[in-house]
Amino acid sequence: MASDYDATEFVDTDFQAHKSPSGASAPNDPFRAPTRDEVDRKVVEAQQKLAELKHAQEDLERERAALEELRRRQTEFQTGRQEMIHHLTRGLGLLEEAEFNARRDAEQMVKTVADFRDALDKIQAIHDDTWTKDNFSIELTRGLTTIENARMEWNAARLKFSVLDGEAKEAAGAGEAPATAVSPFASMSFGELCRFGLAMTWPLVLIALGALGVLVAVLMRR
Repeated sequence: MASDYDATEFVDTDFQAHKSPSGASAPNDPFRAPTRDEVDRKVVEAQQKLAELKHAQEDLERERAALEELRRRQTEFQTGRQEMIHHLTRGLGLLEEAEFNARRDAEQMVKTVADFRDALDKIQAIHDDTWTKDNFSIELTRGLTTIENARMEWNAARLKFSVLDGEAKEAAGAGEAPATAVSPFASMSFGELCRFGLAMTWPLVLIALGALGVLVAVLMRR
């Protein structure tokens, strides 16, 4: 008995698989031209990537600006610290030296004040009205010695403390009248000054005119 007829036996399945309907290229064909939808989709994807890159660039710019500001502040910190360490170290040295000198001057001033009081008391204790004929020479010598010792204390203190010497200079300057130089031409008017100048220079003008005349005569003879 003949077998049943199978129509698929005469069909090339490989040819049918590679044959596209209506002669169009297969979707996975690498040689086919892109469609309008595919191009639009790729444009949209490219724009999205550009937007993402732009956003990432803005983030990097902000990060870079923050890092630069941080570096500037660190540099300012380092520079300021070194500067202030230098200034404060130098200032401490100068102030400590000034404090030492001020304390020494204060101690010397206290001692000088005590010496001044002692010298003043000794001078005020001299009562020359009680001297007699018998002790006059001795008391006078003693009084002169006391005054000389006080003068030595005063002169030594003037060398140490300029305030004492300044007071003496002010007292000396108050007794001297300042000398002001007055010009003899200060009270003369401009016209008087011109006449005075002409009177002083007219002989020179005559001499110059005479010399000019002689020179002209010599040149004319040539």
